[in-house]
Amino acid sequence: MTRDSDLKKHVRARMARTGENYTSARAALLAEQAVRPADREAAARAEHARLIRPFLRDGRLLGMPARRRARTAVMLEILARFAPGEVYDETQVGEVLEAVHEDVAFLRRELVDLGYLEREADGAAYRVAARVPRREGNMVQEITQWERLWLPRFIASGASVAPGSPEGPGAPAER
Repeated sequence: MTRDSDLKKHVRARMARTGENYTSARAALLAEQAVRPADREAAARAEHARLIRPFLRDGRLLGMPARRRARTAVMLEILARFAPGEVYDETQVGEVLEAVHEDVAFLRRELVDLGYLEREADGAAYRVAARVPRREGNMVQEITQWERLWLPRFIASGASVAPGSPEGPGAPAER
């Protein structure tokens, strides 16, 4: 247990803000202190690349990760294939997702469930979410730092960014 009561206050404030447990909030705060802001993005990009590497080859999904953290990283890569602000019908979404994996319905559901894509009530139209999804409970701990950095910029960009490009969600997966 730490003796630094100021650190404890910061940890508890982060817990209240993010929903993380004490251990996760403390680790995140200590990691933030250890890493210079300029290095944070590089570290987040490297973590993202490490998470997606076993699951993507040549732009195709080899299999869906069982762990939620890796799954969200993979879904960010897939989300980058859509243009923020553009409206897609179900067929168009299917065409984009089919280039990644044959189980289009599963990928579409995951993108909607994670809050990356918004779906009209009748299912006729899809679009990239207008804002970053709110995370609560365990989801806060399962979201990567790269989502926190990249997703707001992607949504604000209003333009499609190719996966693995310098502007894309992560460094290119090893092929």
